[in-house]
Amino acid sequence: MLAMALMFSLIGSAGAVTNGVPDDGRHPYVGLAVFDVLDADGNQVPSHRCSASLLTPTVVLTAGHCTDGTVAARVWFDEVVQGNPEYPFSGATSYDGIPYTYPGFCIGCGNGLPGFAAGDVGIIVLTEPVPTSAVGEYAELPAAGVVDTLANKTPIDFVGYGVQFQAKIPGNQLPQPPPFFRWTGPRVRLFAPTELVSGNFVHSDAFLRLAMNPGGGSGGTCFGDSGGPDLLGDTNIVLGVNSYVTNINCSGVGYSARIDVPAVLEWINSFL
Repeated sequence: MLAMALMFSLIGSAGAVTNGVPDDGRHPYVGLAVFDVLDADGNQVPSHRCSASLLTPTVVLTAGHCTDGTVAARVWFDEVVQGNPEYPFSGATSYDGIPYTYPGFCIGCGNGLPGFAAGDVGIIVLTEPVPTSAVGEYAELPAAGVVDTLANKTPIDFVGYGVQFQAKIPGNQLPQPPPFFRWTGPRVRLFAPTELVSGNFVHSDAFLRLAMNPGGGSGGTCFGDSGGPDLLGDTNIVLGVNSYVTNINCSGVGYSARIDVPAVLEWINSFL
């Protein structure tokens, strides 16, 4: 269902944070990840891309629906990946890794409005370290339960490589009547401020609810931003990873899997 839209995109579609601006070196530890699956003949092929954040030189945090069912991954930390001739395959400009999915991950097992997911957290372990000189700093894990202490409208920073705007599709590529639009945009790292929509809701123990209201001055996340970090404003602390949006317009509110859940933190720390 469109109302349960995942925030990843196929390799074939161009694709960051809506209502955002170029990251301009603010978050060099946020990367663009491409995941491989096995096709019907057992060949390893690129499937989809997500956003991700580097916790240590070899450990990358992303979403579980990005890693689930995949056999390999590679990550770029360049701010602009658009035009890179190696994309979406491995090469000198990317870092190869092995994806892992949180054991509690399950599509369709979650509570709340979409009943979308549970435990939507994933890890990529890189086969070689990213030099500190390449990123300068790393994303940081939060204290357990810290989200429960945050006030409504606490500043949050979105960072990601997903799609950015809707463009009209020409001709009759979709059933009539026209016009039709699709999300698109270059593969670049963008940044946008938003705010926490706090309070108790059906799955507030596992998810963040975040404003996505360009008219109100906040940024948003969309397809390709899955797994990207939701940072406590003006810090490197990852409170959650982008999980899903509730409509095809990528507006209103979005939901992110909380990283401060004790069991999730324990699992992530087992890779560090």
